[in-house]
Amino acid sequence: MSTKLLWLCVFLLLADARYAEAQQAKKFHQIGFLLGGSSSVYSARIDVFRQRLKELGYIEGKNIAIEYRIAEGKADRLPALAAELVGLKLDVIVTSATPDVLAVRKASATIPLSSFQSAILSPVGSSPASRDRAAISQG
Repeated sequence: MSTKLLWLCVFLLLADARYAEAQQAKKFHQIGFLLGGSSSVYSARIDVFRQRLKELGYIEGKNIAIEYRIAEGKADRLPALAAELVGLKLDVIVTSATPDVLAVRKASATIPLSSFQSAILSPVGSSPASRDRAAISQG
């Protein structure tokens, strides 16, 4: 009888371990946005970005978090804001202009960096020249 009890315990432990493994949460991704300009300039672009993420199955608060740092046109704030984002151990930082990119690269060379231009997020950006600029910025 004790052998049967032992096997039952082993079976239950293995079954419980498999169930726990199957129930593990998917990775929660963290994205940072560093924007040098005014928040009003970027609000429509950020909305489009969020919408596209949602279409791809990424929902803010569910499986991604987005941290925003906006310099409101004050370039001298970029290094401190970039350092804040780097300190959060994000998966990627998104920027929109060269000064933003340089601030992030100065703060960290290891965090992946993505830069967008209005052609990428704007429905108007469908000309060949816009697509070329988009490809360069993503490259």
